[in-house]
Amino acid sequence: MFIAMNRFKVIKGSEAAFESVWLSRDSQLDKVPGFVEFHLLKGPEAEGHTLYASHTVWKNRATFEAWTKSEAFRAAHHKAGDNKPLYLGHPQFEGFEIIQAVGGSKGMVAGSRR
Repeated sequence: MFIAMNRFKVIKGSEAAFESVWLSRDSQLDKVPGFVEFHLLKGPEAEGHTLYASHTVWKNRATFEAWTKSEAFRAAHHKAGDNKPLYLGHPQFEGFEIIQAVGGSKGMVAGSRR
């Protein structure tokens, strides 16, 4: 599996607007082969900003890369530039191959495997 993350330094006072953008957008992810799950993460506050990360899990790196070249990706990101006043600089991309995953039994659905 592969994790793709973008880190955003959201300007203090813009957190609610940033979250609203993410919560109201049509991500198109549910239509993409290889997509597993998405999380919007809110991290610590620092001087002048709050750290956020978009966190997607993919079947593998190839399915993530196919998403970035798809029409669904373009549709999901067509207004991304409109939101730049909410954060400092460009989002920082980080990609990770999953080496080990440990799942808890409480969150598992009968018959599912992690």
